[in-house]
Amino acid sequence: MTARILFVTGTNTDVGKTVATAALASAALHGGRKVAVLKPGQTGVAPGEPGDAAEVRRLAGELTIRELARYPEPLAPDTAARRAGMPYLSPAEVVAEVTDLAATHDLVLVEGAGGLLVRYDDEGRTLADQARAVRAAGLDAEVLLIASAGLGTLNIVSLTAEALAARELPLAGVVIGSWPAEPGLAERCNLADLPRSAGAPLLGALPERAGAAEDFAALATASLAPTLGGRWNAEHFAHVHRPERP
Repeated sequence: MTARILFVTGTNTDVGKTVATAALASAALHGGRKVAVLKPGQTGVAPGEPGDAAEVRRLAGELTIRELARYPEPLAPDTAARRAGMPYLSPAEVVAEVTDLAATHDLVLVEGAGGLLVRYDDEGRTLADQARAVRAAGLDAEVLLIASAGLGTLNIVSLTAEALAARELPLAGVVIGSWPAEPGLAERCNLADLPRSAGAPLLGALPERAGAAEDFAALATASLAPTLGGRWNAEHFAHVHRPERP
């Protein structure tokens, strides 16, 4: 069986990308699949401290985690590398790691830093370039976009979708990284507007503070669509949260 490879990116920082990656991993693990999580560039974490990949393992359970580069300051990877006097991360390194992981796992999740076009080196190469390099190596990689729920998200989703299309990178869909307990009008309307802006389906909505759930595995399954290993239904969710008519 060929491994599924998903590059997980966000519309911005702090949109719930790491928890969403953990939910994807958890749903796959409970479906009996072998899962690996790769964090190409980790910033803002000192040597020896647990990073995003370790947080995914804490939430999801036993899985393979890899990290290629770690920089101490919480900045974009290229800036963090330059300021630390450390080597930049190249797409070729990501290709080698993904190829290795895909040979022995059913699902490989590659969690980016920030948004799609955050730079990883002094040549301006990004997560999108890493994904393109993986596809050029003959691996069928897709991108999953983690988005915020509220006002302002539609523009960034549209821009990200256009950037992916320009690079001929397939967008698998959008997952809302933090659905509020009391959604307002913008959040409710965005359930219909997000897939239109993305040109791709809405594939899940994780509740706010999902990382603190007592039963994270059950939450993950309930919050992700079947194509991501869960049982979440976009149509039903939109109906439950439909906005009142003016």
